[in-house]
Amino acid sequence: MKTRLTDRFNGALERYLPEQRLFLKSDQGMRYVRLRPATQAIMLTGSSLFVGWTVIVTAIFLIDSISAGGVREQAERAQVAYEQRLNAMSEERDARASEAQASQERFAVAMGEVSAMQSRLLASEERRRELETAVEVIQTTLRRVMTERDEAREQTAALLAEIEAENGSVQTAAGRQRELERTLEYLTMALARAAAQRDDAFEIAESAEEEIDELEFTQALADERNERIFAQLEDAVEMSMAPLDRMFSAAGLSTDDLVNQMRASYDGQGGPLMPITMSTRGEEPDTASLRANEVLAQLDMLNLHRMVAERLPFSRPVFASYRLSSPFGYRRDPFNGGSRLHTGVDMAGPTGTPIHATADGVVSFAGRQSGYGNIIVIQHAFGFETRYAHLHRIRVTEGQRVSRGDRIGDMGSTGRSTGPHLHYEVRTGDTPRNPMNYITAGRDVF
Repeated sequence: MKTRLTDRFNGALERYLPEQRLFLKSDQGMRYVRLRPATQAIMLTGSSLFVGWTVIVTAIFLIDSISAGGVREQAERAQVAYEQRLNAMSEERDARASEAQASQERFAVAMGEVSAMQSRLLASEERRRELETAVEVIQTTLRRVMTERDEAREQTAALLAEIEAENGSVQTAAGRQRELERTLEYLTMALARAAAQRDDAFEIAESAEEEIDELEFTQALADERNERIFAQLEDAVEMSMAPLDRMFSAAGLSTDDLVNQMRASYDGQGGPLMPITMSTRGEEPDTASLRANEVLAQLDMLNLHRMVAERLPFSRPVFASYRLSSPFGYRRDPFNGGSRLHTGVDMAGPTGTPIHATADGVVSFAGRQSGYGNIIVIQHAFGFETRYAHLHRIRVTEGQRVSRGDRIGDMGSTGRSTGPHLHYEVRTGDTPRNPMNYITAGRDVF
């Protein structure tokens, strides 16, 4: 049965693949091998399959090579763009820092002008009150002298009338005449003195009025200068406060809660600012003092904002060039494969790259831990904690207080690491947070 099927199959292929004979000659004689149609079909099919498989494998290798080259070029372009963005962010940070420094200098100059202006205003106010008191005394004296003059005139008129009506002896009239003359002489001298005092009073009054006009003009200029100074101060405070508010909002933090905690904290720096002037007479403060107190309250709030920002990890741990080799979140584990939670960000760079503290705090651990290698843990205010792992060298000790920007270690590849990089974490309690949210939020401030 099998032979019949083979013969039929060979007969069907005979028209396309006729039977061939391969002659083999040797010293012992000549032999031949019959290549029947089925055998030829099998050989052609095998050869075709081998050639097709070779072509497909070659094409796959070529496609992989081309794709790998494109991916490398794309990665290089992305790295160049990222470095350019980092350089732009650094320049923008420096510009913001320069603006903040200029604002602080302008504020110091303005506060000096406000203090000098307040001193001049107090001196002019005292001078004005002294002049008013002098004018009142002169006016009182003048009224008294004029009253005495009128009384003297009335007495003179009465004496003259009495002399004219006198019918007594000549001796009595002469005595009265001499007494009248002495009285007139005394009254004349008193009137002369009163007139001189009156003229002096008028001159003092005119001088006082001129000085009052000058003081009012000076006060108007001072008020206008105060208005400009207060406007500049308010604008400077608003410009300084806006980036901090945006930074806290971008990080998802409540500004009011942080400021209230800072105000209630016992280890905070600074404190409430005192008013420029305080009345000792129980009088209501003037408009300038009220406005100055409002500006001081805003400056106190700005100071609290800056104190909060100094204590939260908004800065970058690496100031030199680096590559963000692994973001926060789930990723494929570089050792065992599979999806694993990456609780921080990896910043790759050369061994020995300086590592800096991202906020003020106290070092709670500095040593070696399994997986992390050489690690530094810093406790910050408001329950925040930062971790700096895989370090080549640790430059701080436990219990040491550090400030934002202090160099605390060098980048390395200790612990569970595939190469030199920094594993940077931000935690609140035991909950890991995405560090890039804080770094991105603080790039316009730090």
